[in-house]
Amino acid sequence: MKHKFAAQLFTVRDLLKDDFPGVLRELKEMGWAGVQISGLFGYSKEEIAAVLQETGLKAAGLHVGIDRLREDLQAVVEEAEAFNTKDIVCPFVPDELRTVEGYQALKRDLNEIANKLKGDGYRISYHNHDFEFETMINGTPALEYILDPAGQNQVLAEIDTYWVKKAGYDPLDFIRKYAHRMPIIHLKDMTLDDNQTFAEVGTGSIDFNPILAWGEENGVEWFAVEQDECPGDPMDSLQISLDNLNGMVEKLTTKTN
Repeated sequence: MKHKFAAQLFTVRDLLKDDFPGVLRELKEMGWAGVQISGLFGYSKEEIAAVLQETGLKAAGLHVGIDRLREDLQAVVEEAEAFNTKDIVCPFVPDELRTVEGYQALKRDLNEIANKLKGDGYRISYHNHDFEFETMINGTPALEYILDPAGQNQVLAEIDTYWVKKAGYDPLDFIRKYAHRMPIIHLKDMTLDDNQTFAEVGTGSIDFNPILAWGEENGVEWFAVEQDECPGDPMDSLQISLDNLNGMVEKLTTKTN
């Protein structure tokens, strides 16, 4: 399972502006198998692709805003091709789209994009926050509407464990409906205090052991760690998360043997 752990680069966004290649090399040394890309920060796709090739880091998908998906899809596909990934993830929608009509348009457009690209093997996913639970569509939260496995819906899930818990749901229970429809999951922990802010994986209130076990049996290809805010150096936070995940894998392996 360790070969499925990826660092979401939004975690280290401030460091990437100064030395994107150096950060990638350090993450490889730290022991990450992959990274999830959320922007180029002034570098070219060719420069970043070359460092991925040099280090052996895999690209665990791209996070791409809905505006770029709608207006600049060919360039997005070229980036995905350069990074050798088939996963393109819409990570967020702006305030003005957080309405019934906005979510309906989002689902329609993501399906159109998915159908257009599926012949080339690309997959379109949606990454949640907690605000998608605030709007109801046909009696269900907007997130469940967007990701509904029924019918011809092509939009796959990239569930973020922290935001699901923040919205009042149990992350393990929530992900069950997306078996084999979630190539990438976001592992993000929540502090144990009343602030309920972001925490290093394995230090907070979410039990990731059953989530890892479920993911292994239900088609998760990448476990991506993202920490929106870190108390100190974000590289230190990523090291803590990776160390804790590796420890969980050791325990899971021992149980199954």
